[in-house]
Amino acid sequence: MFAILVISATCVQAQDKPNIEKLKADAEKLVKMTSGDKQKTQTYCKFADLSDQIGQANEQHDIEKADQLSKKADELEKKLGPEFVALADELSKMEPNSPESREIGSILAKLDELCGE
Repeated sequence: MFAILVISATCVQAQDKPNIEKLKADAEKLVKMTSGDKQKTQTYCKFADLSDQIGQANEQHDIEKADQLSKKADELEKKLGPEFVALADELSKMEPNSPESREIGSILAKLDELCGE
């Protein structure tokens, strides 16, 4: 899940380390909000599927396809709400393999379970 959010967010190098406790709380809140709203859950699942397709296109070096899919994912991201966009932005500032990002990723993995994966 963490990788999905990083793909969708603009890559920005952080000058200050994000507040990990706040990010964990924001991730929990996002999971609760999304899982409690059928429409947001469906939108999230579409977003997750597109993110997987973007990853595959990048692996195949199909930049044009990845760009097209990214535009669609951006639209879905907006439908998920400002909380989702803000969390994705903050997560993009973290080291993907750090213990903190893995911990937040495990919280967000609950969203993937809603999609039946």
